[in-house]
Amino acid sequence: MTALFRMPVLFLLLAVAAGLASPARAQSAVTDGQKLAFDRGKGNCLTCHVIKGGDLPGTIGPELKDIKSKYPDRNELVAIIFDETKRNPQTMMPPFGRNRILTEQEISAIVDFLQTL
Repeated sequence: MTALFRMPVLFLLLAVAAGLASPARAQSAVTDGQKLAFDRGKGNCLTCHVIKGGDLPGTIGPELKDIKSKYPDRNELVAIIFDETKRNPQTMMPPFGRNRILTEQEISAIVDFLQTL
């Protein structure tokens, strides 16, 4: 009978712990995404885009600001980074996911960062 009472408490503790860890994980993903976006050897977003906080930006692509309002659907932004050629065959943006330049996890982290701009 005591074990029955412990189960709900255990689930409650796990739920609280998961809730407390989420903001830290989210912040970590944003930080990882910014590092990838600014990394000249990986995401390399600064080669083409102006991004607040980035050094020596390019001007080929649009300035990356107000991203969450421009792309309220997170999946649309993921798809653009994964392979923009599906939407726009004439784009100069590399298909980061299709060409395996970035993993799905890395693309997700970059999207987390971009949504803070």
